[in-house]
Order: sequence, then structure tokens, then C-alpha cells
Amino acid sequence: MEPLYTTKKTCICCETSYQTSRVRPSFKKADSRDTDFRACYKGEINPDYYVACVCPECGFTSTENGISSMTDAQRQKYYGEIGARWTHRDYGGSRTRAQALVCFKLALVCAGLVGEKERVVAGILHHIAWLYRTEGGAEQEQRFLRYALDAYVAVFETEGVSLNNAKLMYLIGELHRRIGDPRTAVRWFSRVVNDKKITDAAMIRASREQWQQIREEQTGLDEETAAGIA
Repeated sequence: MEPLYTTKKTCICCETSYQTSRVRPSFKKADSRDTDFRACYKGEINPDYYVACVCPECGFTSTENGISSMTDAQRQKYYGEIGARWTHRDYGGSRTRAQALVCFKLALVCAGLVGEKERVVAGILHHIAWLYRTEGGAEQEQRFLRYALDAYVAVFETEGVSLNNAKLMYLIGELHRRIGDPRTAVRWFSRVVNDKKITDAAMIRASREQWQQIREEQTGLDEETAAGIA
């Protein structure tokens, strides 16, 4: 059985029907996961490469969590910025890491043009950081982790009540740790551990583990900050 299969999509911008590829569920088993939830797969098939769907006719790109329809104003803005200059390109088949990166960056630009929710933008930015991590591009990974972190904080401030607070708070802490801000990371991990309303045992455990890693790596944390998550 081939790992990829095609599915039909209708572009919400130009209403063109096109084919895009997906990875079969049986090939989506990750060998491991990074502490910021990136799934690691052996071999050349990476389901993350196929998250962004690109219309070959107009170029509008989105993810499954993106908007389901466009207003005339959004459509006009997209065509003014990108669509009018787009030349036919088909990303519907097998993708390389480089092609996946192009697709995600298209999704990022489109998300900005149509005013996608911050959580959608955060996910796109985080995926771009993961793709740079895959190839060892540390500088660009750090750049996009910072962008993703800013977006996740905005999500917490605007949508936190309706989302899984524990996972989001843990992720904000973990991204602070990854960009080299252990003190702020500890504060977020502490909030997960000490908030009595949080009952997500997995995120509480993960927050404790990452705090422990920070404590082992850092010698300059003041006692009050370090004790906040003990």
C-alpha cells in the first residue's frame, strides 16, 4: 500500500476543484516526539509535509483549521497581493521538505491576508520552526519559534478560557525554554503545576520534567523562582 493517497479539495477563493495528498493513518506512527510536540518519523514520509493545501490555480493556501469561506473583501485583498500574480503550480503530489516549507510559508501569508485566528497562525509558525529543525537550521528555527511563541501568548490572552489551558501554558513555557529564557519558562511551568483547577496529569508531569531539566542546566536561577515549581 502506498503511504500517500489523494483527496479532492475545493478552493474557497477561486472555487477550483483540485487534488491534494495526505498520508494514510497507518503511516502516521511517530517514532518519538520532541518536548514541544513535534512528531519524529523515520523514512521520507512525513505527514507534516502535507498539512498545508495549495490551490494550483490561484495559489490560496490553508490548513484544515483555517477559515471555511471567504468574503469578497478577503478575496479581493488576496488577489491584490498574491492571486493576480500567481502562475500555475501543483503541490498535490509527493513533497520534499523544501516544498513543504514553501507551502507553509504560503499558508502563513494567506493567513495574514484573510485575518486568520491567532491559534491558526501560531500552528503554522510552529510547523515552519519544526521543518527548519528537521534540516538543522538552528537560526531560522529559533526565529520562527519566537514568532510562534508570541502568537501562542496572544492565543492564551484571547482564547485561553475556551482551550486546553494546561497544554497551551506548558507549550508557552517550553518555547521560552527553547529560545533561551529559562526564568520565564519556569514561571509558566509553575502555573501549570500550581493551578488547582488544572487536572491534566500529563501536562503537569511534563512541566515538572522540563523544570527539572532547567534546574540541571542552569545554576543562576534564584531560589524564589526555582522554588515556584517545586
